[in-house]
Amino acid sequence: MNRKEEEMVERVIGFDGHPDSFTAAIVRGPTPATALIEKTFNQVPIGQLQKWAKKHTTPSDRFVLEASGNSFQIVRTLAAVGRKALVLESVQMGKLKEAHANNDKISAVRIAKAYLAGTAREVWVPDLRTQERRDCYHAHRKAHKRTTQLRNRLQSYLSDNGVRLKKGTRLTQKLIAGPLIQKARAWSPLQWRVIEGILMELDHAESQRQHWRSLIAQEVLSDPKLLSMVRLCGVREMTAFALGAFVGDIHRFAEPRRLVKYIGLNPAFDHSGKGEWDGGIGGHGHRELRCLLIEGAHAILRCSRTKLAQWGKKLLARKGEKKLVVAAMARKLTVAVWYLMMGRWTDLEEIDGPLAIKVSKMITQMGPEELKRMGKKRSVYREEIYERLKTGREYVLDLKRKFVRSTQPKTVTI
Repeated sequence: MNRKEEEMVERVIGFDGHPDSFTAAIVRGPTPATALIEKTFNQVPIGQLQKWAKKHTTPSDRFVLEASGNSFQIVRTLAAVGRKALVLESVQMGKLKEAHANNDKISAVRIAKAYLAGTAREVWVPDLRTQERRDCYHAHRKAHKRTTQLRNRLQSYLSDNGVRLKKGTRLTQKLIAGPLIQKARAWSPLQWRVIEGILMELDHAESQRQHWRSLIAQEVLSDPKLLSMVRLCGVREMTAFALGAFVGDIHRFAEPRRLVKYIGLNPAFDHSGKGEWDGGIGGHGHRELRCLLIEGAHAILRCSRTKLAQWGKKLLARKGEKKLVVAAMARKLTVAVWYLMMGRWTDLEEIDGPLAIKVSKMITQMGPEELKRMGKKRSVYREEIYERLKTGREYVLDLKRKFVRSTQPKTVTI
């Protein structure tokens, strides 16, 4: 918020929202020390939010609330009646809470005063499309985690009964895994019922995982901005979709190093007084995106045909530490993503072999049922994707550009 907007704010309304109700404290004053609490509203039904906002507040008031499950929806609800709300980082708000005395009224006042103090960090409120993508990504991660848990549970049960299947056996394919397990040894009726139950759960979890993976592949193939990122070595549909879901509006990052900092690929450091400490890239930034880009960097390092891979191998020969090299490659990959999302590209003249394989795999992830619903043959749809890629974006990697560590305040990673 700039100075002109600050001057327009007459009152700050600390807002403590819950799924069924909300509590609000109307605070007037420029600083926490001089602020006066005009009125508090406790346990108001959430369904009356718009009506209450029109009656008790003005467009010049500023709502502030802590990041929680429904905070983004509250912001959108207030925006529909001309009220502006800001979401503050929940971690910092939690540190201000007093353990011995707390209720909704105290929380609402505390949130308002934290905003007036000027130290509270604001969380970006995603648009509806970005929010839908985030929900889809989280659903896929949960389904993937559930599949892994059930696979491990089945393997553990088999191991407890002295059965070890051949490495690479597809346990998620019930029609293949079931007969193999049945022939492995003589099972009692109760033991086989247990195995059938686990296989049933595993089959259901795998169906859910495939459902979400199909939706993600469809979204990437249909969105030119997401599809453009697939042209980068080390990036496929999952990484491209996650970047679209969590980065959202790329224009909120004025330069590439801010996106690097948001993801958490810049090294941690603490240079205070005579003591100096330099750490790694863990513990800050967006964990999901950082993991995906690190995986992409590992994939690039295994490939010797790209410029970034050659640069990484030379750096590895000089430094001798693979983790350091992979982090540096992931930073360069993030810079390339920033340029692509900003719309800065060069024309792609032809589809090379690795890119063609990526497209083929993404179409496979969609599944034949989706192609049938679209009324398209695989070969025809593949050619359409090729044309989109040729008219899309590509970033030319600048290997001479060095990473400069940012000393800007931390950005919020929600």
